[in-house]
This record gives sequence, C-alpha cells and structure tokens, in this order.
Amino acid sequence: MALAELKSALPDYAKDIKLNLGRVLAADGMDGLSKDQVAGIALASAYATKNHTVIGAVRDEVSVADDIVTASKAAATVMGMNNVYYRFVHLVGGEYAKMPANLRMNVIGDPGIDRVDFELMSLAVSAINGCGMCMEAHVAEVTKGGVKPAGVQTAIRIGAVLMAAAQAIEIEAAA
Repeated sequence: MALAELKSALPDYAKDIKLNLGRVLAADGMDGLSKDQVAGIALASAYATKNHTVIGAVRDEVSVADDIVTASKAAATVMGMNNVYYRFVHLVGGEYAKMPANLRMNVIGDPGIDRVDFELMSLAVSAINGCGMCMEAHVAEVTKGGVKPAGVQTAIRIGAVLMAAAQAIEIEAAA
C-alpha cells in the first residue's frame, strides 16, 4: 500500500491527518534533516504504531538502505522496552530511580547506522510511547549531535501524524 492509498483509506474526519501525511513524509532537507533521516524516523514511528496499514504504506513509500530499515525496527523494539521501564522509573521515582535497569540495550550503543539518526528514530518512538524521561535523553543526544530544535520538532511531528493515521485506521476497523 502506497502513501496515496493510506490517505484515501482515512475517513473524512481525519482530513487534517491526510494533509499532514504528505507534508511530513515529503521532507527532504526539511528543518535540517536529510531524506534518509526522515525516512528512518517514519519507519520507526510506523513500527511503533503497530498498525499494519501504516507500516505497509510507509515501507512502500520510503526507499532506504537495509541498515536503516533494520535500525528503525531496532529503535521501535528497544524503545518499546525502555519506554515502559523508564516511564515507570520517572513516574514512581524513589528507590527505583537508584536501581540499575538490568536490561540489555546494546543496540543503542552500536545501532549499525549514524548514532544521531538512531537517536532521532528513538526520540520519535519515545514520543509515541509517552516516555518523558526517554524523550529528554534523546533530545539531549541529538542536540549534542547538531540537530536543531526545528529538526527535533519535525521528528516528533512525523511520529504524531503517523500515530494519528494509525488511530483513524483502527477506529474505522472497529466501527
């Protein structure tokens, strides 16, 4: 399924999402992000939505090297774990904030692609999953890596729009 088909599958009440889909995925050099960065963020975000329609549309729309595809899957997966754990630590705090996580997350240290690109993917996934502690950490890393605030905002916008598209698809499937 291509992006055009995803847009046409969205109901009228999601017209804003249709319009935003074209804008956020057409970014090339948008806000300082490269085409591959935008594609990787979109793929990781699509995987984080867990929606087959959105995943298929994004996968068909973007053309990137296999290492970016693999890294986007890794970002969605490891953040699926980290976002649950660190959201708990952030919200409960106390003694839990002092305890070691004891979770393997080696892919963050060696994602197989540029570290900043992986951090951008992880940031978008963390926003979708609602982990404030992770978002703060990823923003710090991408900022250190030279990404400007507009690039950070673009990563979040991509995740937000894809999540909204997935939500509309799920609402219609349930109706």
